[in-house]
Amino acid sequence: MATPTKNDRLATLRLVITNNQYSLQEDVIRAMAKQGFVMTQSTLSRDMKRLKVAKQASSDGNYYYVLPNETTYRRQHRPKQPVQNLPHVAGFISLQFSGNMGVIRTRPGFASSIASNIDAAGLDSIIGTIAGDDTIFIVIREGAKHLEVVDELTSIIPEMVV
Repeated sequence: MATPTKNDRLATLRLVITNNQYSLQEDVIRAMAKQGFVMTQSTLSRDMKRLKVAKQASSDGNYYYVLPNETTYRRQHRPKQPVQNLPHVAGFISLQFSGNMGVIRTRPGFASSIASNIDAAGLDSIIGTIAGDDTIFIVIREGAKHLEVVDELTSIIPEMVV
């Protein structure tokens, strides 16, 4: 079995925080250990900073770690290689079309980063995206063929199998 990478650890941390409510770093460290990632508090703090994790109040009045939603991601205008920003563990699930619109389903917490890469790539066939937690809405340029969209998206999401 291959040694887990930093990207594997970050992807796992994203899923752990998305799927649970933790208010203490010690609890997150224990959850990560159950997933096979033994880490120190300082490593966790650096990883949480990298993922822009924050604490948010819930309906019960307690504060829990959360990932930023799509409005808090700062979109880049032409990164050198958009695929660099994608997690090592792919978040893509499916793509469906309806006319000049498309819907990409992702694993929870992955939609915003994938949409950011799509926007930053400046694909000819896509006008823009709107991302939620696990869904990306894409607007397709008039006259663009769905097959063209799939080909261009494959350059951003290599794991994409439609």
